[in-house]
Amino acid sequence: RNEFVHNGRTHIGYGGTQSIDSPAPYSATAKALIRDLGIDVSRYETVLDSGLYKSLGLSRGTFFDKETFGADALVVGPPGSSGADLTAFLAKSPLPAAIQAQIIRLNTEKRDLFPGLSSAEKKARLARMSYTDFVVKEWKLDPKVLALYQTRTYGLFGFGVDAVPAQDAFALGLPGFQGMHLDEAPGPGQNYDSMPNPEDYYFHFPDGNASVARLLVRRLIPAAVPGTTADDIVTAKINYAVLDDAASPARIRLNSTVVRVAHDGPAASAKGVTLHYVRDGKIYAVRGNAVVLACWHHVIPHICPELPETQLTALRYAKKVPLVYTNVFIKQWTAFEKLKVNSVSSPGMWHASTNLDFPVSLGGYTHTKSPSEPVVLHMSKAACKPGLSGPAQHVAGRAELLATSFDTIERGIRDQLGRILGGGGFDPAGDILGITVNRWPHGYAYQYNSLADPFWLEGGEQPCAVARKPFGRIAIANSDAGAYAYTDAAIDHAHRAVEELTAKTT
Repeated sequence: RNEFVHNGRTHIGYGGTQSIDSPAPYSATAKALIRDLGIDVSRYETVLDSGLYKSLGLSRGTFFDKETFGADALVVGPPGSSGADLTAFLAKSPLPAAIQAQIIRLNTEKRDLFPGLSSAEKKARLARMSYTDFVVKEWKLDPKVLALYQTRTYGLFGFGVDAVPAQDAFALGLPGFQGMHLDEAPGPGQNYDSMPNPEDYYFHFPDGNASVARLLVRRLIPAAVPGTTADDIVTAKINYAVLDDAASPARIRLNSTVVRVAHDGPAASAKGVTLHYVRDGKIYAVRGNAVVLACWHHVIPHICPELPETQLTALRYAKKVPLVYTNVFIKQWTAFEKLKVNSVSSPGMWHASTNLDFPVSLGGYTHTKSPSEPVVLHMSKAACKPGLSGPAQHVAGRAELLATSFDTIERGIRDQLGRILGGGGFDPAGDILGITVNRWPHGYAYQYNSLADPFWLEGGEQPCAVARKPFGRIAIANSDAGAYAYTDAAIDHAHRAVEELTAKTT
């Protein structure tokens, strides 16, 4: 949750999980918790001013940067896939005519690249090649075609189309499959529940799912969070002083990093668990009847080495997906109005996307209505290194984020926004009021795919299933436990972990 205060008014952006995403396939447990917290996902259209940006004639845009494409150019409007719309879009870009022609072919030409195979057999082949290989080796197009599509998969996978299976690219609507006669059924190793569905997508608080966490804290420690509804949670002021109150049945201890977890004796017969944690440079110990480790999986072996070696190996398999969510608070968005855009894809730049904030008003919080008023911009980056395997890209991206200073990121933000919006009169020096960079070296839970994870097609027990097994009085939660980077996974595995411990300790 990022807050910017200007002229006595608070503007909120999300620095973490964006939304309650695709709630239709949620489990009964996850749906029940969301309802119990007072969140009605069906209300989303009543809190979202979906017509605001359309009423001003704003739409998507693509910024072609000179370093990648040869010249800076902002092209307004979605690329489209039909011949006329796509041709008009590409004609405004700095892409060479030959590359434009190949992109049009990829979008419009109906070719069955695997004739004689069934839909299932075709998907089995597509599952074993990247979308890049599909375009370059099967379509035999110039790799430069892919510069327009490389970042399309960043938001879901944390890496580009070079590491995304072609069958997933088909499910996401990327071009090249229009003549393949593929049905809509999931292919081998594919879970369509993880693909966005516009019919059930989603509920967004102004601060993203920080509001979900705040609602949970209110339920656990009512004195800490005033209010009673999912509406008033947005502007509620947390009383941090009562989070760790000895008189409360639930306590939240902040700034306390756990460094060791161990049973009090052999796991099979131990009557409790001891945790050591560091706070203000001192080490403390606390004992409990049982414990849930809701940590990142790759952290657990460092703090709980007594787990079985097979489980430790499985825990280490998880590779967190590094991301950056940047919020830029600007004093007005007239440049967006003049340029007729509300979101801009920048496939060649450090931040791959720039969006005006969701126009959501909830409870006492109201979104900006006029372009002459301040607004929060949301920019995002997936830290990856094309050419490596998916997991290796995550490791390399994490190293990049840890080695990049805020000063460097800030200069990049100012340069990028100046180049994208300069034609609309945007001045980075005068129009930027604040910047918050939410650097997630450890962001999404790693989700398996058919290119990087051989077992995903071969079957057998998945590493996350081995990693989350209970051990004595220790249970393991977190979305890593499901290898699924969504809020409902965190809910489901928290519930499972508590049930495992309850069965053992009651």
